[in-house]
Amino acid sequence: MSTTTSPRMPRGMSRRSFTLMALAGAGMTAACGNGIGSRGPATIDARVDATLEEMYRSFPNTVTLAEKADGILVMPLVTEAGLGFGGAYGRGALRVGGGTVDYYSVTKASGGLQIGAQQYAHVLFFMTEDALFSFRSSAGWAAGADLEYVVNTNGQMLAADTNTTTSPVLAAVFGQAGLRVGATLEGTKYTRIIP
Repeated sequence: MSTTTSPRMPRGMSRRSFTLMALAGAGMTAACGNGIGSRGPATIDARVDATLEEMYRSFPNTVTLAEKADGILVMPLVTEAGLGFGGAYGRGALRVGGGTVDYYSVTKASGGLQIGAQQYAHVLFFMTEDALFSFRSSAGWAAGADLEYVVNTNGQMLAADTNTTTSPVLAAVFGQAGLRVGATLEGTKYTRIIP
């Protein structure tokens, strides 16, 4: 089909593509302003403290997990949005021995047909020294399908007996709000940052 006989077709397709990309870009921009606010360490630490308090209050068994863990990564607020393709973004802190040792960002890109947005918090429990070392020494650690979830997005405790957990990295996903159903950490990438 030539552009002289049907000039609207390519132009319409271009506008549609542009519109989709602009909307997706707006979603990603909104995800970057995910409520963390200031990039300062004090703000991130305050949000991490509040997230841990909420998790311990809502899921008391996670207190035992935190005590047994060699380190915990707390992501107070992750915003995930999608329109055709999607992504997620958030900032948090790695705590070892009760104190913050590093700050991390979380990003995730996903394809396929998806529309909507959601926000959630999550905590990773590194149950062995090797798992913690592997995470900290990686330039960009990615969560795999082998994560064992101890709290799901419906707020249910999945692994009530902490002695039965076998994975070196455990995950708690909670506080979900938004229009999308479910939150999974598979494919999520964590990168050390200087806030």
